[in-house]
Amino acid sequence: MLFAPYQREHYARSPLVEVICQLRFPTILSIGANEPAAFQEEVRRDFPRYAVRQEQLPPRVVKRGNATALEPQKPIPNYNFVSEDGRWKLNLTQNFIALSTLSYQRWEDFAVRLDKHLAQFIQIYQPSYFERIGLRYVNAVSRRALGLEDRLWDDLIQDQYLGILSQPDVEESEITKCTLDVETPLVGGCRMKLRAGPGLVGGGKADKEVKFVLDGDFSTAGQLGADTVPEKLEQLHRYAVCLFRGAVTEELRQAMGPLEE
Repeated sequence: MLFAPYQREHYARSPLVEVICQLRFPTILSIGANEPAAFQEEVRRDFPRYAVRQEQLPPRVVKRGNATALEPQKPIPNYNFVSEDGRWKLNLTQNFIALSTLSYQRWEDFAVRLDKHLAQFIQIYQPSYFERIGLRYVNAVSRRALGLEDRLWDDLIQDQYLGILSQPDVEESEITKCTLDVETPLVGGCRMKLRAGPGLVGGGKADKEVKFVLDGDFSTAGQLGADTVPEKLEQLHRYAVCLFRGAVTEELRQAMGPLEE
C-alpha cells in the first residue's frame, strides 16, 4: 500500500533536507504596496534578518479578439524574514505566507512556530480565507553519510520509487537520469505531487554526491477558514510520514538509526 498506516519515527541520521509550509490566500494588495513594518515588528525577535526581492510571475493568458496571447505581469515583492542562524525563514507576498526550515526536528516544534506566526499574520492582515495549504518534505538520502556506499539504491529504496533502477539487469552507474514524477488526488480532499530519484542537491554546486531525493508536496485547496488549518496540516503531515516510511527499506531504516518517541 502506498500510504500504509505506519507509526511515526525519528532518526539519529535523518535525510530530511528542508520542510516548507505555504498558505495561499486571495490577493491582499496592501502587502505588495507597502513594506510590512507592522508584521516585521511582530516577528523580528525570531527573524531579525530582513530582505526583499522581486518575484517574477508567469505570463498571463489574455484574449485579443479571436486569438490568445501571453501578457507579462509585473513582479511582486517577496518579503524575507530570516532567523539569526539562517536556518528558518518566513516569506510573505500579497498572495501567500510560508514558513521553511533547514533544521527540522519534530512536527510539534514546527507546528508551534507556524501557529505563532500565522496568528500574527491573521491579526494584522485578516485574510478572508485560505485558498491552498501546502506542506512539503524534501529528503535526500546520502549513502556516504550512512556508511552505505557499497549498497545499490535497490537495497535502500522500495521498487515503486526506483523505476528501471529496480531491475536486476540494469547497471546503476550507467543510468544518467531516472526520475519518478507523480501527481494524484488523495483521500480527504488532498493532493500529492511527488518527485523521486537520484540527483544532486542544490545542483551539485557544493556537494557532488548523488543522493536519492524524495520530494513530496502535499496540499489541500478550497475556501479554508483559519480554524480548519491545524486539522488540515495534521492530515497532510500524516500523509508525509506514511509516504516516507513506505519508501525506505528496512536496511535503510536501520542505517538511519530509528529513535523511540
